[in-house]
Amino acid sequence: MSTKTRFAPSPTGYLHVGGARTALFSWLHARKHGGKYVLRIEDTDLQRSTTESINAILEAMTWLGLDYDEGPFYQTRRFDRYNEVIDELLGKGLAYRCSCPKERLEALREGQLERKEKPRYDEHCRGTLVDAGEPHVIRFRNPNEGSVIVDDMVRGKIVFRNDELDDLIIRRTDGSPTYNLTVVVDDLDMGITDVIRGDDHVNNTPRQINILRALDKEPPRYAHVPMILGDDGARLSKRHGAISVMEYRNQGILPEALLNYLVRLGWSHGDDELFTLDEMVELFDIGDVNRAASAFNTEKLLWINQHYIKQDDPARIARLLSPLMGELGIDPAEGPDLVEVARQQQERAKTLVEMAEISAFFYRDFDEFEQKAAKKHLKAAALEPLQEVRERLATLEEWDAEKLHQVVIAVAESLGLNMGKVAQPLRVAVAGRAASPGIDVTLQLTGREACLRRIDKALAWINKRVDENAS
Repeated sequence: MSTKTRFAPSPTGYLHVGGARTALFSWLHARKHGGKYVLRIEDTDLQRSTTESINAILEAMTWLGLDYDEGPFYQTRRFDRYNEVIDELLGKGLAYRCSCPKERLEALREGQLERKEKPRYDEHCRGTLVDAGEPHVIRFRNPNEGSVIVDDMVRGKIVFRNDELDDLIIRRTDGSPTYNLTVVVDDLDMGITDVIRGDDHVNNTPRQINILRALDKEPPRYAHVPMILGDDGARLSKRHGAISVMEYRNQGILPEALLNYLVRLGWSHGDDELFTLDEMVELFDIGDVNRAASAFNTEKLLWINQHYIKQDDPARIARLLSPLMGELGIDPAEGPDLVEVARQQQERAKTLVEMAEISAFFYRDFDEFEQKAAKKHLKAAALEPLQEVRERLATLEEWDAEKLHQVVIAVAESLGLNMGKVAQPLRVAVAGRAASPGIDVTLQLTGREACLRRIDKALAWINKRVDENAS
C-alpha cells in the first residue's frame, strides 16, 4: 500500500507554527515515499470553528506551498457516515447509550480525585437499557483486558493498558460525533497509512486503535512529534511574539525560509542548516525526528530569512516588497524601478518589512535625519564638501552611477579628503541614515531633484547647528 498522510487542523484559530511544522513533516513524508497528502478540516467543534479560520488555514497552506493531493475535506459534511459507524458499533454491542446526568459524573470525578485515582467513567450504564428517546450519549465499550502497543515512528514502543482507558463518549447528547470517533472514520475512509501529529495526541491513540479494531480494521502507523517551546522553555504562545504563520508573512519572512527553519525544529541532517524543498524531500526521515521538544529561536529564523533574501531573484523580491511599500504609503511606480531597489538592498535586510523601511527614502523625503548618523557626519567640516558636491551634481549632464561616482571622487581629490569624508555626509544627507547601497547607486536611484533638495536640507541643518554653537 502506498503511503498516505494527512494534515487535519481544527479551524478554531489561525495556523500556528506548531501546526505548520506538523503539516510540513506530513507533506515531506508523503513526498519522500511517493505517496499522497490529504488536507482535512476537523470542524466538528461547531461553537468555535469559523469560516475565517478555515480561510486563514487554506491561505497559509497556499503561502507555504504545501500542496495537497486530496481535500480539503470537512467533517461537518460527513455526519451521516459517522452515525452509520456508530450504529454499527451499537449493533455489535461495542457501544452503548449512557444517560448518566452531569451531576453524577461530576461527583464520580471528585471522589476519584479525592482518592488520588485517575478520573475515568465507571461503566455505570454498560449493562443498563437506556431508552433512545431520553437524553443520552453514546459510549464506546473499551476492552477491559490486554494492552494496546503503539510502535511510534518517533517515540518508539509505547504500551497502554486497556484497564486504564475508560469508555469514551463517541456521540454527544446533541447528536454530534466526538473527535476520537470522527478521526478514526476519516482515517479509515481516506486510506490514511501514516498519521503524523503533535505528541499532545499520544493518549488519544490507544482509544482510536481500539475503535479501529472493533471495526475489524488495521490502524495506521503513528508518529507523534514533540511540541515547540519558546526561547524561555515554556510552551510557545502569543506572548513569545508571532506564532501565526501569516503573521510571519506580514513581518516579511519568506515562505521557504520559514519552512527551512521549521524542518530544523526537531529534525537534522548532520550540521546542515540550509535546505531547499527538494533537499528536504530527499533527506527527511520521520524516524530521525527528536523525541525532545525544540525551542523556537527568532534570531535563527531571521538569519535563515536573510540568506534566502540574498539568494532570491530581485524580481520576485520586488513583487513581494511592493505591497509592503504600499503599507508605508508609497506607490512604487512613482520612483525608481523597484526591482533595482530590491537588487541593491538584498544584502542589507533580514526581512522584507525591514527592506521596505530602509528603501522608503528612494521614493519620498524623510522628516528627520537619523540622530546618531547626523551627529557623526553632518558637522561643520561637511559643509564645504557637501556644497561642492551639490554644485557639481546640479550641472551634471548624465545622471548615471559611473558619472555620479566620478563627482564624489573629484570633490574628495579637490579638497584633499578621503572618500569617506565626502561620501558619508552625502549619504546621510540623501538617505537620512549612515547605511545605504553604494553612494553612486544611492544617488542614481534617488534622482537629481530629490538629491539636490535633501543636500540643501542637510546644509541648512548644519548651518543652524553651527550658529547655535557660536551663540
